[in-house]
Amino acid sequence: MKEEIIEEDIEKLMLDENEDIIHMYEPLKLDIDENYEYIKNEKFFSLFSNLVYYGIAFPVVTILNKILYDLKIEGRENIKNLQTGAISVSNHVLVLDCSMIGLAFGFKKVYFTTRKGSFEIPFVRKLIKLLRAIPIPTKMSNKEHFIKQLDEGLQEGKIIHFYPEKALWPYYEKIRNFKNGAFNFAIRNNVPVIPIIITFRNPKGIRKYFKKKKDVTLKILKPITYKDEYEKDKIEKLKEKVHKVMEENF
Repeated sequence: MKEEIIEEDIEKLMLDENEDIIHMYEPLKLDIDENYEYIKNEKFFSLFSNLVYYGIAFPVVTILNKILYDLKIEGRENIKNLQTGAISVSNHVLVLDCSMIGLAFGFKKVYFTTRKGSFEIPFVRKLIKLLRAIPIPTKMSNKEHFIKQLDEGLQEGKIIHFYPEKALWPYYEKIRNFKNGAFNFAIRNNVPVIPIIITFRNPKGIRKYFKKKKDVTLKILKPITYKDEYEKDKIEKLKEKVHKVMEENF
């Protein structure tokens, strides 16, 4: 299947909005139990993770995203004074969009929630663990521990990224429906939500002569905090507010 997806393709294929369009080879199995470390704080691991993240991955994906997408990042000033833990959210439209989000945050540590299946790909499973990926458990019996560890991370000041659209739809140019999970964490931990939108633009200059697919602009919007602790349906209303802001800035 071609990588670029347009609205007519979606309607024609009758795709489930929760279904990834690109499917990876996932021959291995990840066993997640009640003792699984979603956010690993062990000092040696953290040191090695930082070395791989900033010493290897960061410069590599900086160059790669510039070559492939002429990546432009806007709105870094909106997170410059961030002093607390936070939930960041974005549309999910490229295999490499997590690397773009990492570049956008720079030296602010961000953890990425991802499909459990990503941890079932040979070699990739080891690498993404070092790069702060967090597998989302599929069994209800493991979700309580997952929630507890992410709550602790947010209270410690960590930034945790979610894709509230859930599935990857390459080059899709609308904001799709959101799930509640990210906004539940934000409300429960009283932390802001940082909306991030990934948009596409036509290549310019010499790039337009040899590049068929569009280039990428990532925009960090102002953090959103839901302040009325007594109002009902807080999660739903925060979700709607973030969705509306992202649509308006798309």
